[in-house]
Formats: sequence, structure tokens, C-alpha cells
Amino acid sequence: MRAYRHSLAFLALCHTFLGAAALSPTFLPCQLQKPSRQSPLEGCPSGTLFVSPTDTRAHFSSIQDAVLSLEEGKAATILIGEGEYHETVNVTRKAPLTLLGQLNSDAVSKLSNDSTRNLVQVWNNVFVQTGMDDAQSSVLLVAPSFNASLIGAGTNGAPLQPLFGNVDFKAYNIDFENRAANFSISQALVTDISYANASFYGCTFASYQDTWYTGRNASTYVVDSIIFGMTDYLFGFGTAWFENITLANRGCGGGITAWKGTDQSNATGNRYGAYISNSRIIRSPDANATLDIDGKCFLGRPWNDLATTVYLRTFMDDTVNPIGWTPFDSARPVIMNTTFYAEFDNFGPGSNTSLRQSDHILTAEQAQNFTIDKVFLGTPHWIDTDYKVENAS
Repeated sequence: MRAYRHSLAFLALCHTFLGAAALSPTFLPCQLQKPSRQSPLEGCPSGTLFVSPTDTRAHFSSIQDAVLSLEEGKAATILIGEGEYHETVNVTRKAPLTLLGQLNSDAVSKLSNDSTRNLVQVWNNVFVQTGMDDAQSSVLLVAPSFNASLIGAGTNGAPLQPLFGNVDFKAYNIDFENRAANFSISQALVTDISYANASFYGCTFASYQDTWYTGRNASTYVVDSIIFGMTDYLFGFGTAWFENITLANRGCGGGITAWKGTDQSNATGNRYGAYISNSRIIRSPDANATLDIDGKCFLGRPWNDLATTVYLRTFMDDTVNPIGWTPFDSARPVIMNTTFYAEFDNFGPGSNTSLRQSDHILTAEQAQNFTIDKVFLGTPHWIDTDYKVENAS
């Protein structure tokens, strides 16, 4: 287990690659730090809880303690004060919950979604060891029960659970990191979102293997954010839309995505898969110097033969393998025609599709079938549509 060396200067290097960003017009008055003579909750929704490791006016010093204190059945907001929080945040409640990372006034002038404007870091350093389910390494879990959070093994994963958790979880301007991870360690998750609806705005997620997991029957939306990883670092079983994000390759292993599909017996018509739109794939500024990753990072590999992954209008640098996609392992050496891998209007050195394997190159008309409303089978009420990103690539 390595010592964590956090550097905002390192994250700032990402700023060059990012499009113009946004802040929440609804929550910014609450998020901005106040002068000492004012309440830190000025401008916040009524009943907002304040968490801080140093401010004596805080209701709690731990995010998890604040979450556990909430009354079930009522929407809640938690303002998280500047600082580092070494903990696992586990949300099992069903009622809507919003986590707001505190910001200083400089955040308004920062036009990139690099993490230099975020003042809140939530981290843990647990990695998967023998006898553990991958979920047990997560920094943030949003799931209705322990069994519902489990990922399981094989192409089918953990048994289906007959329940649903949070209907509307949101997080703004928070950095989530698994600090145990490096390129030689096993799975070390940052998120596990299962049987829930969750959206993230201006956040960062950092690990190496299995950074992001959208689990069974989950729907997730991530915008204006950075995800760092190396091996299968977007993986899942549910429906995930990533808009105006940066995928920062710390190395290459497996694929950027590793998704499972379903026979739709669980939710007929549901379009389970990973959808990356108006985003960027780059070499991470902290990519390990001993790893030659140019042209070696696959866009994805199928965790089972019903996997779906679509890249739309996304910049791809020269770390992307020209073949694009790869079989999961030697036991499944062929990408089946039941797997759906597609691209549309991508650009950059890694976007050349002439050598792609098992790829659908979409026409403009076909690409119209891949929008947020069509993927989520309607306009999701749990997405903050007021948070808009202008001039994104």
C-alpha cells in the first residue's frame, strides 16, 4: 500500500485539455465560502447540514455521520467544507440527497473542470484482496443494501436484487480518490452506484483499476469531470452517460471500458451500456514513466457478450490503440456480434477507424439514436439540466 502524494499542481496540468466548464447556478450561492462573520450556510437550501473537519460551526466532521443522521423520506442537502475526508461514504437512503463541495470565490473565474477549483477531497485506500467483493473497496457507494452493492464474478455478476435505492443522488465539485491504487495493485474502486439514480457535476474520480462502476439497474450521469484510470476503469452493468469529461489514461490494461449487457429479462428495452459524449481521452499527466502507453490503450473490451459502448464526438489522443477494441481474455478470444461497439464523429490522432475491430461507424442519422433522452428512455428527472457546459469540445 503506497503513501498518497496529492498535488493540485498535477491536476492543473489537465486544464489545457478541457473545454469551458460551468458551475451550478442553483447551488453556487451555497457552495461559495463565506466571510467568518456570515453563516457558512447562507444561500443554502433550508435544512442544509454543514460538514467540516475544522470549522467549529459544523454539524458534523464526517460526511458519513451526516448521511446517517438524515431523516428517511425527505430530500436533503449536505454542504461539505474545505478539507480532506478519509472515509467511505455509503448512501442507502431512498430519498433525494445532494452533496455540495465548498468553493472559494476563485472558482467562478476558473473556466476548466480541472480539480484545482475543488476544495473537497474524499478518499480511502482499500484495494481488493482475497475473499473480498470488488464493491468493498469503493470510496463512494450508493446502493440500497450490502447485497445490492455487490458486483460478483463472471459474466452474470451478483444475483439480481428486488429493490431500488436512491432515486436522485447528486454530487457537485468533489474529488473522490482511491489512494491505495497504483499500476501493480488489484482492483481499487472509487464509485459503486447500484440500483440507484446518480449524477455528478465538476467532480474528479481517481484510481487505476476499476475506477468507476455503474451497477445493476443503475442510471448514472457524469458531466464536466475527470476520471483517471488504467485498467477497465469505466466498468458496469447499468446505464451510464458521460458528457464533457476527460478520461486520463495512467497506463493501459484491458480496456478503458468493460461493460456487461443483459438479455433484457430484467428491464425490457433498457439500453444498458456506457456512452461517452463530447469528451476527451488523453495521456494522464501522471502516467507511469515506465509504461509505454502510446497506441496501446483499447477503447473497451466486453465483460460479457451483450456489452454496449458508444463514443460520440470525442477527442482521442495517440494513446488509443488503432484496433480500438479487444476480446476480454484468452477464454473469450472473439468479440461476438451481440456486442455493440460504436463511434461517431470522433477526432484526434486516435480516432482513425480504418483498423477498428468489431466497430460500428455511425452515420449522422444513426447517431440521433444516441441521445440522453433516448438512452434513458425519457428525460431523466434526476439530472440537473440547469448545469450547462458551454463551448465544450
